[in-house]
Amino acid sequence: MSETQESKSFLRKHWEGYKEFWCERFSFLDNYSRFLNPEKPLPHWDSSVVEEFIASDPVHGPTLKTARDAAQFGLAGAVVGAVSTAGLAWKWSRSPHGAALSFAFGAAVGGTFGIEIANHYYQLYRLDPMASQVKFYEWLQNRDGGQS
Repeated sequence: MSETQESKSFLRKHWEGYKEFWCERFSFLDNYSRFLNPEKPLPHWDSSVVEEFIASDPVHGPTLKTARDAAQFGLAGAVVGAVSTAGLAWKWSRSPHGAALSFAFGAAVGGTFGIEIANHYYQLYRLDPMASQVKFYEWLQNRDGGQS
């Protein structure tokens, strides 16, 4: 063993092995490093910029618009689920912490169902919304002449 290996503590050696093990398992995250850790931050954008992209890209624009419309189903489902479950919890228990937990759980479940309904309604399984979002990201980076 080298001098540095012997001087490391038992816990440090095992932590490094553990870290190396999980880095191998999650190496696919390196594919997303340009999105997760960009060299420079994204320029400011709002709905008008998204509409500009949708109008300028005949392939990915409609898919991005459909994905944005589908997100509204998820939002509506989250609101309905949160309010209804929190209301029922409050009606039957009068417990503030129970109503708050029901609100959070109802929002998560209702949002999930809303997204699933949108997937079928808009037939998102036939499209590739992630590719459209990546193209929008690249378009936004290149729009100002910069590239990440």
